[in-house]
Amino acid sequence: MTDFDDKFFRNKRIFVRVDFNVKVKDDAISEDYRIRSAVPTIEYLVKRGSKVILGSHLDRPKGRDLRYSLKPVSKKLAEMLSSFNAIVRFSDDCVGPKTSNMVDSMGEGDVLLLENLRFYPDEEKNENKFSENLASYADIYVNDAFSTSHRKHSSTYGIAKYFDTRIAGFNLAQELRYLTQLRENPANPFTLVIGGVKIKDKIGALDHLLPKADKVLVGGAASYTFLKAKGFSVGDSIIEEDYLPWVTKALQAHSEKIILPLDHKVARSENDDQYQIVQTDIPDKMRGFDIGDKTIQKFSYEIHNNGLGTIFWNGPMGFFEKEMYSNGTKSVAVSMALAYWRGVKTVIGGGDTLEAMRVAGVSEKEVTHVSTGGGASLRFLAGDEMPGIDILREK
Repeated sequence: MTDFDDKFFRNKRIFVRVDFNVKVKDDAISEDYRIRSAVPTIEYLVKRGSKVILGSHLDRPKGRDLRYSLKPVSKKLAEMLSSFNAIVRFSDDCVGPKTSNMVDSMGEGDVLLLENLRFYPDEEKNENKFSENLASYADIYVNDAFSTSHRKHSSTYGIAKYFDTRIAGFNLAQELRYLTQLRENPANPFTLVIGGVKIKDKIGALDHLLPKADKVLVGGAASYTFLKAKGFSVGDSIIEEDYLPWVTKALQAHSEKIILPLDHKVARSENDDQYQIVQTDIPDKMRGFDIGDKTIQKFSYEIHNNGLGTIFWNGPMGFFEKEMYSNGTKSVAVSMALAYWRGVKTVIGGGDTLEAMRVAGVSEKEVTHVSTGGGASLRFLAGDEMPGIDILREK
């Protein structure tokens, strides 16, 4: 956005695709990092006299379900923008005459947040008419939602075709800067910390990053597929059978750098009040829910002894939403913060990993970069198509 003269933005209507997909419960927002990440772009445009129209989705509603309304988000945004007296209004729709009238009545420096774009199935279908209706509100298009840029939706892709001026917002530009460096030329030594449930979502990124990595720490449910591929018993733990061949090949090619859990916290189900600590093999009818103390010590040691290189962490180490299974994830989060303060470049994949940091009491200011998009960051690191970014490059 800084490529343009300040006068360029004055009195222009600017559609900014943001990602306000946050957790809302009883009108309260538990984690507002994604909203805060968009504030620099909004503030920049407001201070230059733009009329800023914000579009976002929230969760996956089926039709117009007001449980997924963005109205609570508009209140939170108004609080954040109050320091520079921005007027924030909310439209209870994202298309239609009422919304058009609200856009027409905007003054310089005003902000209008539209209702959840996914209240309309046309958004995810990238339907041309819906894209055109959204585009009719503005003169300039800004994409500041990296976390949704891997999808060909109306507000991230279809809308851009109707604008001569398509710009990357500050958050999007920052994501690209850090993740491009991670993908192309990470500072060595380079450590990967991989957790979470689904290996299939990580395969593309791992294919690209494994040859560059010096160490790969695998925890969470993802580790059980690796352990089974090595011949260990994993009981009833989550296994991705379809990806055992890929894991087997990865272990054969990179066995010297892949570090797996040494012990586990196991129980029969997530509802059990007690757990057992087992070494290596998990008994039948038991399921792993967290890494054990020996593994925590091993992983913490490896993170602390990374030198002044790069660490990328994606995915929790266990079922951290339950306190008794949160210790592994909290320990990794704290180790990442300590590594950052020593001068290591630490990058965190979004989604559950961001929530895990919050549970551990680690601020995003205690890491080098926190991506707002878990899935999008993995797709980008894999070198996959990013339609919402590619369409910006066409002009």
